[in-house]
Amino acid sequence: MKVKALIASLFVAMAATASAQQPDSIAAQQPDTIAKAKLNLVNVDISVLAHGETRHGGLHSSTTYTEDGQEVETITRKAANFLTGKARIAIGYERPGIQASVVLQNMAVWGETSSNQLSLYEAWAKLTARFGGFLQVGRQALAYDDERIIGPNDWAMAAKSHDVIRLGYEGYNHKVHAILAFNQNSSNVIEGGSYYVNGSQPYKSMIDLWYHYDVSTFPLSASLLFMNVGMQGGDTPKEGHTEHQQILGTYVTYQPDRWKFEGSAYHQFGKNENKIPIRAWLFALKATFHPTSQWATTIGYDYISGDRYFAVPSGGGLGLTRHSVIRGFNTVYGSHHKFYGAMDFFYLSTYYNGFTPGLQNVFVGAGYKPIPKLSLGAEIHYLATAANIDKLKPSLGYEIELAAQYEISSILNLTAGFSYMHGTETMEKLKRAMGDRRLYWGWISLTVSPRIISHRW
Repeated sequence: MKVKALIASLFVAMAATASAQQPDSIAAQQPDTIAKAKLNLVNVDISVLAHGETRHGGLHSSTTYTEDGQEVETITRKAANFLTGKARIAIGYERPGIQASVVLQNMAVWGETSSNQLSLYEAWAKLTARFGGFLQVGRQALAYDDERIIGPNDWAMAAKSHDVIRLGYEGYNHKVHAILAFNQNSSNVIEGGSYYVNGSQPYKSMIDLWYHYDVSTFPLSASLLFMNVGMQGGDTPKEGHTEHQQILGTYVTYQPDRWKFEGSAYHQFGKNENKIPIRAWLFALKATFHPTSQWATTIGYDYISGDRYFAVPSGGGLGLTRHSVIRGFNTVYGSHHKFYGAMDFFYLSTYYNGFTPGLQNVFVGAGYKPIPKLSLGAEIHYLATAANIDKLKPSLGYEIELAAQYEISSILNLTAGFSYMHGTETMEKLKRAMGDRRLYWGWISLTVSPRIISHRW
């Protein structure tokens, strides 16, 4: 009976991958017409991804040091070839004013048997009002602006989703969203109170406010974002405390004729879980020009602030420098693969204890569509640290990227790419890339995404 009840509850909370609602004109029809209208819709979609990689670099080596700086152990990352897979099934339900979604996800390296990677990626219900208001509750993927700060990062096998309450208003060129989250470990009911560790989310609590405005008479739009994230501090429930860090910033786009200009600026402040004050910045500029419908060119610059007094021991690795203020910007929950180079070398999480020398990224690129279903792209990045490093130059090197995408059919998509990184001594010391400064990464992906059921009654 419990299994039947669970299945019934899943279908009650089913999700539509398509978010369109029935038009308000249905409600304006005569009562007899309403009775005959088919207002309920169920969709079932599946998505299967097969992904292969060959790479030499992209993951740093890890080195352990004693307090006096002596090297204890180094674990290097060698060249590797492997296949991975990701599968999703999305069950959706909608009718005027109500939507729901349940998405199951499985991901694994081919041949892997050591762990069970089946998870509940999304499970939410959404209520909407005619005046534009909405309330959405449950586990859901979030995407805002260019996804630099909040995005699902769907390139990764384990894409991001959040357990949140989201409410807001959309209409008349205005969008206002509020996001509320509070995470808890069920085992802490008796001892520890609200102490939260090793959970499904990297934060304990979160409050986000997002406002977006489209100028109706001018090709300009702008967004404002405020985030307040509570992080769990303390090694035990008895020592537990919550520290809050904030992000405040804006994202602006201007699209005259064949141009698109994008600009971002964010300030990060507050304290981390170790009670160290945060004073960090992120700036980004990007311009895209479409001379024809087939061609596009791009140029841009990203600046992510870094921690001062960043030391690198002579044998490589990262120095144990005491910081009174954190100046390294944490890009938190964004779709990181879209920015800073496709080889994904420069995530904050790859640095010691979260400290980072920051990043400067200058890039130029071009895209070409020889036929409607084929897209080709090339991009080059020049990378450097944002903070000065003792006895090392800021330059990290350059990265060249090639990518192609072919839409075989409406449900079948093939993508491939190759990246080459020529690093400097600084990159080698920071990332400990086996003493080899010439690194590469190639990949190919096949995605099949059919809708297998669509029923209206």
